[in-house]
Amino acid sequence: MVMKFKETIPPRIFETGKGEPTEIADCAHIELTPDEQVTFKTFSGAEYDVVRKSWGYYATPSLNGRLQGFGLRGVLVKSLDSKYYILLVERGKEDCFQSYCDIQELTIVCWLDNDKELKTLEGKLNSS
Repeated sequence: MVMKFKETIPPRIFETGKGEPTEIADCAHIELTPDEQVTFKTFSGAEYDVVRKSWGYYATPSLNGRLQGFGLRGVLVKSLDSKYYILLVERGKEDCFQSYCDIQELTIVCWLDNDKELKTLEGKLNSS
């Protein structure tokens, strides 16, 4: 197991988003081998793990378990052009996130961080 980290110097800069564009800096590339994990941390202490498996990735810790303990909430959103995204929102920043959704014209499909919402979603999927 040997993670490969390559910093992008200078970062690749590109703009994205609706309204006033947001400038994104692509700073690094990380290549994981199966069963390696990378943890991302915010300055406020929220954490987010990505685990590489032989078949792909665990893209998040458990949505209704460890992710909550790390101070993040999973949410499924839909764009105007019917693209779906799973986003992670820092607990306490929901108002800021809602403003972002309004500007980017994203619709919250459902929050993915509590048993009630997840069981409702599971029930809908199993009944179709």
